Amino acid sequence: MTRRVYLDHNASTPVHPEVVAEMLPYFTAIYGNPSSIHAFGREAREGVDQARERIARFLKVSPQELVFTSGGTESDNFAVKGLAWARGRGHLITSKVEHHAVLRTCQALEGFGFAVTYVGVDGHGMVDPDEVRRAIRPDTAAISIMHANSEVGTIQPIGEIGRLARERKIPLHVDAVQTFGKIPIDVEALGIDLLSFSGHKIYGPKGIAGLYVRKGTKMVSIQHGGEHERRRRAGTENVPGIVGLGKAVEVRARDMRAEAERLTALRTRFWEGVRARVPEVRLSGHPTERLPGTASFLFRHVESESIVLGLDLKGVGVSAGSACTAGNIEPSHVLVAMGVPLDWAMGAVRCSLGRSTTAEDIDYVVDCVEPIVKKLRQVLPVGAA
Repeated sequence: MTRRVYLDHNASTPVHPEVVAEMLPYFTAIYGNPSSIHAFGREAREGVDQARERIARFLKVSPQELVFTSGGTESDNFAVKGLAWARGRGHLITSKVEHHAVLRTCQALEGFGFAVTYVGVDGHGMVDPDEVRRAIRPDTAAISIMHANSEVGTIQPIGEIGRLARERKIPLHVDAVQTFGKIPIDVEALGIDLLSFSGHKIYGPKGIAGLYVRKGTKMVSIQHGGEHERRRRAGTENVPGIVGLGKAVEVRARDMRAEAERLTALRTRFWEGVRARVPEVRLSGHPTERLPGTASFLFRHVESESIVLGLDLKGVGVSAGSACTAGNIEPSHVLVAMGVPLDWAMGAVRCSLGRSTTAEDIDYVVDCVEPIVKKLRQVLPVGAA
């Protein structure tokens, strides 16, 4: 039987058994609408309120500053559009390596007359806070910079950018979908006004996420209807999902630090194993300021989709860059912004480790990678001279 190794945790994670157990009653026994005032509704509302309080404790914020959404994409759209439309016009700053949920939202806002500056990154994928400072204009309405990149794992200098934003009284939105529950986040110390996070990246269910909105931040709703979420996001709450997200956050609060140390060690073992066995390979992203479990390899003169498919035949799940651009044969926009040469960028393979990953898994994948890359370079060289 082929060994199965899942190394795509940045795309999605299996739901933690403790999370499943907490959610189950909300599919059957506790089924009321949380907006209803009768006992059935109040039972559901208690689950929603408990989840909100758990997340608020984790972020050290007020429960009233949290809004539940359907996913990280909606949270990003809500944050960027909500800030922009609250001001009506003006200028936005983001980076060239953002998730498409932010990039395409900014592009859409350009169609409504907003000006957008897309700041670049260095060869490690890191934003220069000085470039953000130089981009600020008198009419800058908002800044949106991700906390960490899902493809290469680079953690951005949010604290420095947050200080700039505070000095200029410009609201700062941070897409923390890849860092929430993986590394510590202090929204006050970092100067964050809005923070996007999601459930299915931290062993919670899909279809549930949230947005932290600092009290006093000028925002408008982008979804209209009922009085839900203090009139900030209309729509009947996904009660089982919210309960699951709350439990997932509670579990992450307990396990996060120990898992980060373990995954960092496994990531180092992985990289050392690959570079010892495979010639012409690089580790993309920042060498130290990176997500604990993210290893993004660049294999020169080979096409990443072929490596992904070869590993899949060996029972190994990895991705070619971001899962949200799967099937796209163009190099990742992140690697392009980093200035990675085409002959390296086309061979980008992202491996993201998680709570089930073992040292034996890593050694197995290293054993699989070497012959796959060797064979591909022999029969399907990409960009070779």
